[in-house]
Amino acid sequence: MRRVCFILKLREDHLAEYIERHANVWPEMLDALRATGWTNYTLFLGPNAQLIGYVEVEDFDAAREGMKAFPVNDRWQAEMLPFFDSSDKADDAMQPLREVFHLD
Repeated sequence: MRRVCFILKLREDHLAEYIERHANVWPEMLDALRATGWTNYTLFLGPNAQLIGYVEVEDFDAAREGMKAFPVNDRWQAEMLPFFDSSDKADDAMQPLREVFHLD
C-alpha cells in the first residue's frame, strides 16, 4: 500500500462552504472512491487555505484514472472547481509529495 500526500490551494473566500460540503460528501462519491481503492483518505486544512490530502492506495495514478469512469466524479469535480485557486480539476492537480520519513 502506498501512502500519498498532496497539497492544493483553496480560495480563502470559499473555505466555509468547502468545509460544509465535505461534511456531507455524496454517498455515491464515497462509493466511487472506495471502489477505486482510496483508503484512509483524509483532508486537512492548513494555513493560508492550503488543503493537505493524505490517502493510502495501491496505485495512485490508477485510482485517479479509475475515478474518471464514475459520472458522479465529473459532477463532484465540477461543483468543487470554484473552491480551488486553479483552473484544473482537483483530481488532475494532485501531485504527490516526496516521502522522506515514515515511522511504523
